[in-house]
Amino acid sequence: MFNVKGRWALITGASRGVGYQTAIFMAKQGCNLILHSRKLEHTKEVEQAVRKLGVEAYSVEAELANYEEVAAMLNEIEAKEFPVDILFNNAAVQIAYRKDYWETPVEDFEKSFQINFISIAMICNRLIPKMIERGYGRVINTTSGIKNEPEQAGYAASKAALDKFTKDLASRLEGTNVMLNLTDPGWCRTDLGGQHAPNAVESVIPGIAVGAFADDKKSGRFLHAQAFTGMSLEEAVAKAESMEANPYII
Repeated sequence: MFNVKGRWALITGASRGVGYQTAIFMAKQGCNLILHSRKLEHTKEVEQAVRKLGVEAYSVEAELANYEEVAAMLNEIEAKEFPVDILFNNAAVQIAYRKDYWETPVEDFEKSFQINFISIAMICNRLIPKMIERGYGRVINTTSGIKNEPEQAGYAASKAALDKFTKDLASRLEGTNVMLNLTDPGWCRTDLGGQHAPNAVESVIPGIAVGAFADDKKSGRFLHAQAFTGMSLEEAVAKAESMEANPYII
């Protein structure tokens, strides 16, 4: 199991929900944090909380639908000269629930893809090559198990695109000590998931972060957070590393 103490992790969507839980958990393991949200004021609470746990942290802001802001955020992170060794692409939006899904507007797809897929591709393409150069990296892209819901077509399609991007890219990382995997928090009671979801947001720990600790240099896994609920981190890592890493099992 890899020791993340003293490493730097970027968490998008860190101000609440799954991102907040991830930040607190990683701080407890001694990981320094770069906390992203749309506005700096949104991450004040989580930044204070993780610093109390004894790690370094700072916040960055970017509207992920604005590619200039995404690029500026990445420029700012690089200027700090703290290398990003761990990346949690957590931020996402669910635009609307369209009961008349035949009338789903094009804008649903455009905004969903901008935030849930294209911004993540930009971040990965900027940071992963530098991880390869340094000989270490862990990237966890957050997907969704949503299916058979055309009412949420924009959200579902953007997550499917992210899945494809992640799996294909994972095939190029063998032997690099950079691991790229997918995680799914499950349907949780968050601002995105709503209050009728069956799972408490705390149930994502440790599964949502287990990909940062696995150390067998294998990419392409699908790590469903709810499959690790209640486990110790050591147990979760052992289970994750026992799972098949082939991203295209039929």
